[in-house]
Amino acid sequence: MRILITGGAGYIGSVLTKKLLNRGYAVRAVDSLRHGCESIYQFYKNPAFEFIKGDLRDDRIQRASLEGIGAVFHLAAIVGDPACKKEPKLAEEINWMASKALFDNANEIGIRRFIFASTCSNYGKMVDTEQYVDETGVLNPISWYAELKVRFEQYLLEAPVNSMVTTSLRFATAYGVSPRMRFDLTVNEFVKDAFLGRKLKIYGKKFWRPYCHVEDLAQAGICVLETDRNLVDREVFNVGDTSENYQKNMIADLIKERLPGMRVGFIHKDEDPRDYRVDFNKIKDKLKFQTTKRVKDGIDEVIKLLGSGLIKDPDSTYYKNT
Repeated sequence: MRILITGGAGYIGSVLTKKLLNRGYAVRAVDSLRHGCESIYQFYKNPAFEFIKGDLRDDRIQRASLEGIGAVFHLAAIVGDPACKKEPKLAEEINWMASKALFDNANEIGIRRFIFASTCSNYGKMVDTEQYVDETGVLNPISWYAELKVRFEQYLLEAPVNSMVTTSLRFATAYGVSPRMRFDLTVNEFVKDAFLGRKLKIYGKKFWRPYCHVEDLAQAGICVLETDRNLVDREVFNVGDTSENYQKNMIADLIKERLPGMRVGFIHKDEDPRDYRVDFNKIKDKLKFQTTKRVKDGIDEVIKLLGSGLIKDPDSTYYKNT
C-alpha cells in the first residue's frame, strides 16, 4: 500500500515516515516545508519514498498527492495554541478548510483509510480535575487550535463516506527527539533551558496534562492503519498512557534528578488555563496499543542530544513552530 503523509517533514510526520518505510510501505509525503526540509533528507534515495512540495490549500496539490494512494495520515496543520493565535486566518484555512477538502477528495476517489492527528487539547479545562477524561467526555476547547481540531473531528464523524474508514487520534502532548526537532514543547523546552543553566519559569505548575513520546505517537498511527477496519471506523482514540499524566512541577522534578543544579521559579499566570487528566484505556484495551517510553526517557535523550553539540543554537526559531 502507498501511504500519503501530509506534513511528512514535520515533528511527528518525519518519524512516521521512517517507521512506515521500515515496515515496507511506500510513502508519499507532502509538505510546504514551512519549517525546513532537513528532516527528510535521509529518505531521499529510498525508491519507496516520494516527496511533493506544496500547500494543501491548493486543490491541484491535493489531487496530485492523493493519486494512487491507499491510506492518508493527515498531520499537516498550523500546530499548537501559540502558532494558531499568531496566524488565526491561516490556521483556519489549513486546519479546517484544506482539511475538509482533503477528506472530501479522498472520499471521492476511494481512499481506503483516513487517519487524522487530533489533540487532547480538545478537553481544555476539566470541571473536576480529580477525574480522568476519556473519549466519551465533554470537549471544552479553549484555544483556536483546539476549536479547529474539534470542528474537523466532528466532520469526520458525521460526513457521509463511500467506503473510507476514518479514525481520529487525540495525541497527548508530544516530546522527545525527532529529525524535525522542536524545543517549544514543554518537556523539550524545560530540558533545554535547564541544560543551558537558565532558571526555569513555570506557569500553572499544578495544571495537569498527558505526555507521549513522538515515537509512540507515530506507532499509534501504524497500529490503527494495520488494525481491522471494524475496530477503528468512525472511532476516536486518545493516544498516550494513563500513568503519563503530569503536572509541570512534576516534570521539573524529573529533570532536576538528572540536572541537579537546575533552578526553578513558579509564576502564577492564567494565560494558558488548560488542565486535564486523560484516560488512555480505550486504545490499550481495544487495539492492544502500549507506549514504550516515558517522560524520563525523553528527558534523558534530549539531554544527550544537547550534550552532543549537534544542535548549535537550540534557541533558534528553526526549532519552534512560531
